Amino acid sequence: MNEKERLMGALRHEEVDRPPVVCPGGMMNMVTTDLMKVAGVKWPEAHTDAQMMADLSYASYKNGCFENVGLPFDMVAEAEQMGAEITLGSEVFEPHVTGYAIESIFDWTELKPMDMNSGRIKVILDAIRILKKKDPNVPIIGNITGPISTASSVMEPTRFYKDLRKHKKEANEYLTFVTEQLIEFAKAQIERGADVITVADPSGTGEILGPKLFEEYTVKYLNMFYDAIKEYNVGTICHICGQMKAVYKEMDEVRSDALSFDSIVPMQQARKELKDRVLMGNISTYALEFGDTERVARLTRAAESSGTNIISPACGLGTKSPITNIQAILETVKEDTRANA
Repeated sequence: MNEKERLMGALRHEEVDRPPVVCPGGMMNMVTTDLMKVAGVKWPEAHTDAQMMADLSYASYKNGCFENVGLPFDMVAEAEQMGAEITLGSEVFEPHVTGYAIESIFDWTELKPMDMNSGRIKVILDAIRILKKKDPNVPIIGNITGPISTASSVMEPTRFYKDLRKHKKEANEYLTFVTEQLIEFAKAQIERGADVITVADPSGTGEILGPKLFEEYTVKYLNMFYDAIKEYNVGTICHICGQMKAVYKEMDEVRSDALSFDSIVPMQQARKELKDRVLMGNISTYALEFGDTERVARLTRAAESSGTNIISPACGLGTKSPITNIQAILETVKEDTRANA
């Protein structure tokens, strides 16, 4: 199987020759300083140049790190388009919000719809088109910052969380608007060639919201998103941070093909609670940055034995992670497959 066949098969819960090894991008950034040196492309320049963005993403695949390409490398492009102020960061730090677009949830009507033909949104879409032409057999994962996380980047998060409880009518109006913009961004990514769409919504975790609000807001708007792109027949992944033990039931209601968790979630428990779901994860990014290849290999085998369908880092890679540790994930999976052949 080639990389695209393997990933798409796994997402559809079909039998594949071995688990795919991927890192989506977006919040789950796959770029390290080692990779920048190998590629000859650096941050922050790659955040605003489509060719550089495509080259840096492809370098991760070309150098045996992961079996996909994915972009962008941060999770504030959507908030930036909606009016938030950002810094592009540095070679070590990803772009992040420095100023909010609105002060209150009541101000959401002042926001303008996202423009797919300007700014970093256009850069991302152009980079996807470049990658599609470069190697059609390598799966392209396009990334969306989830509704709760985008909404809490456009306005101050603490006030946003309070308003979710106090002003439900306006909260739902605001989140509907945000989700509609994310849907249009995802459709544009698919039109340019994305094979899979990943939504990461770390601010929508049940650890912050609790089970009731997690279902009322996170699940509701994630499903609004996934339902809207279902007709395009692309693979879909949902990544939620934090512990899952209080919200497994609600998480099972999310209508993505795969569910991705971070390293705090025991994958054996996740498999027990989510028997029929495609699960993705969850190699510790701490181990990838500060451990060695032997530890990475042990964690990879533990993920495989726990019933994980798609092997992936648990979160975004620390930029100082040695490239040899990253490569050890895929090398271990391939080595085990050969040994069992």
